Amino acid sequence: MKIFISTGEVSGDLQGALLVTALKRQAVAAGLELEIVGLGGQRMAEAGATILADTVGIGSMGIIESLPYILPTIKVQQKAKEYLKQFPPDAVVLIDYLTPNLGIGSYIRRCLPSLPVLWFIAPQEWVWSISPRNTSLIVHICDRILAIFPEEARYFQAKGAKVSWVGHPLVDRMQSAPSREVARKTLGIGPEQVSIALIPASRRQELSYLMPVIFEAAQIIQAKLPQVHFWIPLALEAYRDAIERAIEHYGLRATLLDNQTLEILAAADLAITKSGTVNLEIALLDVPQVVVYRVSPITAWIARHILKFSIPFMSPPNLVQMKSIVPELLQDEATAENLVSHAVELLLNADRRQQTLAGYREMREHLGEVGVCDRAASEIMKYLKLNRAN
Repeated sequence: MKIFISTGEVSGDLQGALLVTALKRQAVAAGLELEIVGLGGQRMAEAGATILADTVGIGSMGIIESLPYILPTIKVQQKAKEYLKQFPPDAVVLIDYLTPNLGIGSYIRRCLPSLPVLWFIAPQEWVWSISPRNTSLIVHICDRILAIFPEEARYFQAKGAKVSWVGHPLVDRMQSAPSREVARKTLGIGPEQVSIALIPASRRQELSYLMPVIFEAAQIIQAKLPQVHFWIPLALEAYRDAIERAIEHYGLRATLLDNQTLEILAAADLAITKSGTVNLEIALLDVPQVVVYRVSPITAWIARHILKFSIPFMSPPNLVQMKSIVPELLQDEATAENLVSHAVELLLNADRRQQTLAGYREMREHLGEVGVCDRAASEIMKYLKLNRAN
């Protein structure tokens, strides 16, 4: 039996890897020989998938920001379509990755209509639906949506989709996370040292739009708190040189590490971070955080004045219950001064920290029980067996 998985960016590769592991585990238990081929990255490959094309480095957020990736994305889509036509799998799983996966899913519905398609982690149209057409396409493409947020499940069910709420895969990932004590020992962090995690970029555009303001804020905090040390997990090797130069430029006492993201996050007293899946990892580790996001001024202007773009929240911890748990500083509010203000309050104000941690505990109850990826894998295996039987 064969499954094709399509995803992109760093977070998609992580979530894809968790799913591949669960699928492989269930196939072994059922005595089935299972091949998984797809679009993703190194983590999926290490989990046992054959990677048709690496999509980790070609993701973007924004209108102007996406332009350099149009041609690479089209090439990857074409490669995927040719593969699907020549070697049809027993099921296809799409993970997030809105525009590319809409293209692949639409192709399947036109040319391989009997092929089961499941969308695990549907694109966040339920938060910022600019185009009702996208939602309609998602519903049309999918035999089933495997939702990770309760609100996501309710939204797509109301639009006519078949939906199973499985919970968020990071609930499973956190089972292997170290405790704060173990993480600090691993990294050699003393009991008196203030440890702040900086998460500046998982997309190339963020090196330009987010890293400078995050590092400027860190520079100010360092002047206020001489005992602070910054820890930076490296999302992609291609970003190493740019981050190292920025550390030197801002004079930060900082350590850049690869393959130790969970240790860095678990050891932190605070995280200053871009918006993304990592916000939920930080929340599940009970670390207060300040979330920041910027796109190009042109993209921001088009979104506000032409598309009338408006969202209640951006970071996953706030999206779970549609309530503010962590501070979000978006676009014009994303200044070093504002970052420092929120960061220092979360570091030094015990009541504010406790308020954040209480919000995390309540949020956690809405993410599902451990076994998320196995529940998703079980749903996928049902369609896989059904298709093979037919």
